[in-house]
Amino acid sequence: MKTLTEPEIRASFVNCSKGEAKRLPLPRDLAERPWDDLDFLGWRDPGAPDRCYIVADHEGRLTGVTLRLSNQARGLTQRTMCSLCLTTHSGNGVALMTARRTGQAGRQGNSVGAYLCTDLACSLYTRDKKAPEPGGRLEETLTPGEKVARAQTNLANFLKKITT
Repeated sequence: MKTLTEPEIRASFVNCSKGEAKRLPLPRDLAERPWDDLDFLGWRDPGAPDRCYIVADHEGRLTGVTLRLSNQARGLTQRTMCSLCLTTHSGNGVALMTARRTGQAGRQGNSVGAYLCTDLACSLYTRDKKAPEPGGRLEETLTPGEKVARAQTNLANFLKKITT
């Protein structure tokens, strides 16, 4: 992913108002992000722990979406799999995140949900740049490039459900 600027990020949001996009908190460490290893920029709102954001290149344009994190707590021994990177985590390492759909469907209150890593570090997990807890990656015969491609396809499918 190319390095993004604050104006690019704010202008990319498709499922909130321009005013909301202008007010949402951006990560303070944009300059330190490992941009070459990211398929999307994802972060949690430090002031509102139930809010998350994803910005990615989708169908040739930068697309940002706001997400709500489910407050459903899981048992510490239960493992759940992220639908993007297929990394498993115990406890609250994966949670249901929902995004309001765009257009008329969103105005009618429709949303789309997916189980995602709560730290939104899927890109780093697929590239083995961040290690999940023991047992967090299933043994696979796919190459790292194939895992990245699969995660990118999963992300594109999720974003398509939000934007159509």
